[in-house]
Amino acid sequence: MSSAYTTASQVLAETGRHTALRARLLSEIPDIDEETLSDTLEGITALREMLAEVIRSALDDEALAGGLSTRLSDMKARLDRLEERAKRKRQLALRAMAEADIPKLAESDFTASLKQGAPTLEVVAEDKIPAAYWKPQPSKLDKQGLLAALKSGTGIEGVALAAPQTQLSVRTK
Repeated sequence: MSSAYTTASQVLAETGRHTALRARLLSEIPDIDEETLSDTLEGITALREMLAEVIRSALDDEALAGGLSTRLSDMKARLDRLEERAKRKRQLALRAMAEADIPKLAESDFTASLKQGAPTLEVVAEDKIPAAYWKPQPSKLDKQGLLAALKSGTGIEGVALAAPQTQLSVRTK
């Protein structure tokens, strides 16, 4: 059975079939041991194989995502280097044109000219700026801090530790 053809609805249908057969076996043979029950269900349903296919597919997807993440990170670093290099080259051309008194450079594929830029903001004494120019930031809940406090036994109104959820742990060699 290929994971490309195993859909969520197929897994859920097989899970229902497995559960029904398990309940039927337990009702008809109440003293059946767990190993025999498991072996019998494995022989008459495809649930274990389907789950193995789904988990293998998830592992493949996670590996691809990890590879893409690394590649994206590498490409982002390269983009940053290229942008910084272009900025330094423009600054070099600006400085050289200004020092050599060359206000305009006309070439077949571009024209570069020196011009006066718009004024920019320079903060010289932040503590003297009036309150009207400060934007309040919205509060953000410190979920990690709350969790740590609750785990240490501190009671905090409005929050509680939720019951632990069953999780799937998949180990690979």
